[in-house]
Amino acid sequence: MKIAIEAQRIFRSNKHGMDFVALESIRKLQKIDKENEYYIFVSPGNDRCLEETPNMHIIEVNCPTYPLWEQIALPRAVAKIKADLLHCTSNTAPIYCPVPLILTLHDIIFLEPRQSGNKSWYQNMGWYYRRLVVPRILPLCKKIITVSNFERKRIQNALHLPNNQITSIYNGYSRHFYPISDISSVTRKYVKEDEYLFFLGNTDPKKNVPRTLKAYSLYLKKSDKKRPLLIADLKEDKLDSILKEQGIEDIKPYLYYPGYIPNKDLAYLYNGAYVFLYTSLRESFGIPILEAMACGTPVITGNTSAMPEIAGEKGLLADPFNEEDISNKLLLLENDHLYYTQQVEYGLQRVKKFSWESTALSLLEIYQNILK
Repeated sequence: MKIAIEAQRIFRSNKHGMDFVALESIRKLQKIDKENEYYIFVSPGNDRCLEETPNMHIIEVNCPTYPLWEQIALPRAVAKIKADLLHCTSNTAPIYCPVPLILTLHDIIFLEPRQSGNKSWYQNMGWYYRRLVVPRILPLCKKIITVSNFERKRIQNALHLPNNQITSIYNGYSRHFYPISDISSVTRKYVKEDEYLFFLGNTDPKKNVPRTLKAYSLYLKKSDKKRPLLIADLKEDKLDSILKEQGIEDIKPYLYYPGYIPNKDLAYLYNGAYVFLYTSLRESFGIPILEAMACGTPVITGNTSAMPEIAGEKGLLADPFNEEDISNKLLLLENDHLYYTQQVEYGLQRVKKFSWESTALSLLEIYQNILK
């Protein structure tokens, strides 16, 4: 088989969730499948994180905008190599596709009521593009893949898809996330203290930054330790605006906000963190939950959407809409050492249920079934 995979953004330097899902799945397919031939379609970028092998070819497609890249340049390039199928990995696909189409639809947040908060021009354009394209491509898809049972049910109910058209395949996590002892050479680049709280926040309203910062301010009032908070992927001007809006500008001396953190440093920062906060309002999966658990760090995550499914029955869940609940969960871990160590051990066992190899094997089975 000639299998074409769209991985448009994997060569960009500042990768995010969907980019890593595509990249790690492709890397595993490259290792486990020596019978089929893969063609990976990407945009040019500085981070050449994937190398060609005899069974895998990288085709760079240059186009000025994402819609033109996906709707015009990609289908032309796929037709040129005479692929047997195309797998689009990031929610959207060409409306006119020359070969059988498989789509990974990570979520349908673009069809749900929008969370309040400032949204960038980029986020707004992406939201409108998905609303325009996705309803048109779904009837064309031989198979739709999503990343959790929660999301599969949401998509199926919202879009009235037949049972046999949509399936869920769990994400994995990278094996460079594991307990590390010598971490200070990396962590000190971002935070001065040896023990800190860690939070992945950005400008996306679903990441729940204002409530999480408010919860942290409540924690500081009650905590004897008053551990600092490291916030990834948030610029100072946006942070200052949120602190002023919430009336908690006094907590800023306890905050570290280095901006985007490269993936290679995240394992060290998870290891150094006393607790990892993943208090989103909504997630279709939540790979950082697994990454932190694999590093032996307790996780406080939301009790909504797919997060309980990924964290498991003994996961520490908080109501992301309730600042006091988030704060109380932090204090519980801080004040109950036995419970803290139980959460560490639970997380290390929980992550054994997830792997990129399992993800890749499930993808390969779908590819083979489509072309039987």
